Amino acid sequence: MKDNGRKPGTLSPCAACKLLRRRCAQDCVFAPYFPADEPQKFASVHKVFGASNVNKMLQELPEHQRSDAVSSMVYEANARVRDPVYGCVGAISSLQQQIDSLQTQLALAQAEVVHMKMSQFVPTSDLGTSSPQNLPPAAASSKFMPSQSKSFFCMDMVDQGNISESLWSY
Repeated sequence: MKDNGRKPGTLSPCAACKLLRRRCAQDCVFAPYFPADEPQKFASVHKVFGASNVNKMLQELPEHQRSDAVSSMVYEANARVRDPVYGCVGAISSLQQQIDSLQTQLALAQAEVVHMKMSQFVPTSDLGTSSPQNLPPAAASSKFMPSQSKSFFCMDMVDQGNISESLWSY
């Protein structure tokens, strides 16, 4: 853990005490988690949660959990500053939409691969006279006839509008 968030040999207040314009005590609860060289970290947390609430949350937690709690508060505060209505939920929702879109693309690509592999098993001389009896067993059960030259799986069906957008590009 950091040395109380202060540089050795200096009496510089932590970022929280500096922003709150108060004297930073030796046992300051904020000092280990909001060092003086990262003032934006506490500023965003203070703006969203308030110093008193952050102090209460940190006091209620065991010391070994405080660092993770501060990281979570900083992340949530930054998300709330970017998106005041949804915060982290908006970020999670956006990522879930990207996952759904990519899973759809993957399924379409996998189906296209299967379709291409199936078309390799059909002899080229039988293309014009194919019937389910003349096809290999796997192709006979397929909904696709080998004489079809255009694929049913078109990537134009997937909404790719927000795939390249990244939540982390702010």
